[in-house]
Amino acid sequence: MNSILLSLIVLGCIGLISALILYYVLAKFKVDENPYIDKIEALLPGANCGGCGFAGCRNFAEKCASSESMDGLFCPVGKDETMQSIAKLLGKSAPIEEPKIAVVRCQGNCEVRPRTNIYDGATSCKIANTLYIGETGCPNGCLGYGDCEFSCPFDSIHIDIKTKLPVVIEDLCTACGKCVTACPRDIIQIRRKGPKNRRIYVSCINQEKGGIARKSCAVACIGCGKCVKECAFEAISITNNLAYIDDNKCSLCKKCVQVCPTGAIVTANFPIKQVKQEDENV
Repeated sequence: MNSILLSLIVLGCIGLISALILYYVLAKFKVDENPYIDKIEALLPGANCGGCGFAGCRNFAEKCASSESMDGLFCPVGKDETMQSIAKLLGKSAPIEEPKIAVVRCQGNCEVRPRTNIYDGATSCKIANTLYIGETGCPNGCLGYGDCEFSCPFDSIHIDIKTKLPVVIEDLCTACGKCVTACPRDIIQIRRKGPKNRRIYVSCINQEKGGIARKSCAVACIGCGKCVKECAFEAISITNNLAYIDDNKCSLCKKCVQVCPTGAIVTANFPIKQVKQEDENV
């Protein structure tokens, strides 16, 4: 009986000493977390998409709480409304960001970009891109296996069954950049939505010389330079046989669209002009 009692006393002492040691260690190395982190995280949408440039909403909240200013911090899912709420909570000011959207820079459907072979392998753009140029003669065109679609956490981009090209659903796109990262050919780009959601951009990334590019795809940019000469705002430049429109300089005048001989420059969300038909006298 005495041995049992002694054992209980010894175990009790060991437990008490261990508890005191743990208490001391916790007190010694305690890290006080900013109370604003939880409040900021509650304001965020909780998508954890990484579009802000951080691993998740928690990491973004920590950065917002510790930063002296809100410059360079933006949640593409919550947009300006969320950022203004966070700024108000912290007693800071947040710059207004222009709405952005993912843009697919390829028009190479089956009609304008003829197939030269048939791919028989893993249906992944990343894998196919490491093996060869694709099922057509264009080494830069969309492969169409849907890596962008599978990467989107908002169900805002899908591969069209007929064209085999990605289509962005503008009302759902948050410009988080997941599809941009998933595309091995850099076909998808985040650009300004533009006033009234109107945009003009070069829907091609083929850097081959004009004749070769045109042979691979009927609507490829051939680097002819007509758009550069036509633009009065110096918004267009040509690098490596490929034209590019700076959306910060573009005035949306559409003159470049009219002079492009291949139709590589496209417009989005412009109103369709109604053609008036004159009544024929009978």
